[in-house]
Amino acid sequence: MLTIFDKIGRLLDSSVEQSARSSARLHGRRSALAKIGGFVAGGLVISVLPFDRAWGSPTPVEKEGDGDDTSCDYWRYCALDGNLCTTMGGSTTSCPVGAEASEVSWVGTCHNPGDERDYLVSYYDCCGKTGYSEAQFCLRSEGERPAYSMGLHNDINWCMANANKGYHCTVALIVGVAE
Repeated sequence: MLTIFDKIGRLLDSSVEQSARSSARLHGRRSALAKIGGFVAGGLVISVLPFDRAWGSPTPVEKEGDGDDTSCDYWRYCALDGNLCTTMGGSTTSCPVGAEASEVSWVGTCHNPGDERDYLVSYYDCCGKTGYSEAQFCLRSEGERPAYSMGLHNDINWCMANANKGYHCTVALIVGVAE
């Protein structure tokens, strides 16, 4: 004699079996593996995307008229030693086409006269492209101390960490506000 629990168990077993067989007919192993592979690949792509290291702090925004970014006197270039990417087809934050940012960089603290604040600026050399005759060369090392460690100095070829070690120009990224 079957108890009520046995009847419910058999009914549950048959419904689970029926839904599993129906799902297997509609969705094969290959499509399941393809979806799982897509999720794994998506996770890998997301892990290499750039992210905001400021953790939600407000990003500094430059005002119109803060200066000419093609001139060595531009406030953001206070510790720059090299060619300006803004005069070579790039911008203050991106390398020109055909060049890649160096793997390592140096930093400086520059004063923005537009908002009277000090900013931490990271300088990246753009590597891998040949020279350019119209380059604007700047040598500004405000507040620089004598080099006691070459890794902290702006007078070295920062492209040495890249596969193509040829120097092209330098960009200046604002990475934070000095408090």
